[in-house]
Amino acid sequence: MKTIYKNAKLVMPYRIIDGWLATENGVITALGAGAPTEKGDAEIDLKGNYLAPGFIEMHTHGGAGFDFADGTEEAFSACAKHYAKNGVTTLYPTLTTISPESSAEALSSFHKAKKANKNGSRMPGLHLEGPYFAYAMKGAQDPRFLRDPDPTEYLQILDSCPDIKRWSAAPELPGGMQFGRELRKRGIVAAMGHTDGLFEQLMEAYENGYTHMTHFYSAMSTVRRINAFRHSGAVEIGYMLDDVTIEIIGDGIHLPPELLRQIFKFKSHDKISLITDAMRGAGLPEGTTTMLGSFKDGMEVIIEDGVAKLMDRTAFAGSVATQPRLLKTVTAFAGIELTDGVKMMTLNPAKVMGIDHECGSLAIGKRADLVSFDPEIEVQITVIGGEKVAG
Repeated sequence: MKTIYKNAKLVMPYRIIDGWLATENGVITALGAGAPTEKGDAEIDLKGNYLAPGFIEMHTHGGAGFDFADGTEEAFSACAKHYAKNGVTTLYPTLTTISPESSAEALSSFHKAKKANKNGSRMPGLHLEGPYFAYAMKGAQDPRFLRDPDPTEYLQILDSCPDIKRWSAAPELPGGMQFGRELRKRGIVAAMGHTDGLFEQLMEAYENGYTHMTHFYSAMSTVRRINAFRHSGAVEIGYMLDDVTIEIIGDGIHLPPELLRQIFKFKSHDKISLITDAMRGAGLPEGTTTMLGSFKDGMEVIIEDGVAKLMDRTAFAGSVATQPRLLKTVTAFAGIELTDGVKMMTLNPAKVMGIDHECGSLAIGKRADLVSFDPEIEVQITVIGGEKVAG
């Protein structure tokens, strides 16, 4: 069936066009300015709202009361539907550092949920966040399970689980460079994360396959003194190496507006992706008490002021942001143009994950993964492969 979306503001990578777009057999077949020049089997009047590529979320731990660390098909399926309602058409569930047994269970459950997924965000693969992290930069990672990269372990995981598309690790750990080379050889995105590495170590990491940085500024090294001499760290690598891509938690809390503006000033907009890094509290109301991590061995937290906090309010305990909130934050508080904000949630992550040939922008021949939102950036409809799944 051929569908025409008309009276739309098409969000292109570098401009907005008042026009229309056609889809057929799950792909974009035509688009243009003004009124449609083609007829469709169905016509959808977007009434002047925006039509953008579907959002791509490449780092999140859950939402709607579920966490991928629960290790159940239900968690993956429920989150896929939650994210689809928020405009996400492509989702990379992220597993945090958990026990090997729990991790294996989650990997198996994901494979089953991926096959059964019908009405949620497409899930082409997984992101593993840990367990190869620096203890000094553990953040909310469970310290009981942190360890150095072990080829015996990770080769078995990689050989048995083709669903892994990205893995975050601290490259400076013993064996970290070899690990990066192995990921690069397999076409898996190697990301520097929870790293306490020095500039020289992370320069070497880039040369050994680490091309991306996990939640920039969060749980990573920066300038410090060692024996009276200053040394740069991970943050400086992110700014200095133009080809390194970064992701930022765009909730306006993990990184305040002034720091967001600094990042956008000194790092190319084409190299920045927006993520939620959300936990199970995403989409739940203020004042809700929930769990960080799995119910089996996580910790109780509370949602307040738009973020999850420890019960004693001494620290954040994870993001509860949704994709529309990210876009609102960077446009309203960081001065980013809407086109750039959308690109940071679509084309840029598509490039990082190597899927920009099939999605990430409104282009003829690309998959019909679409999101329409109003001027207040509230999602109206979500379309995946030409089929409306929300709205």
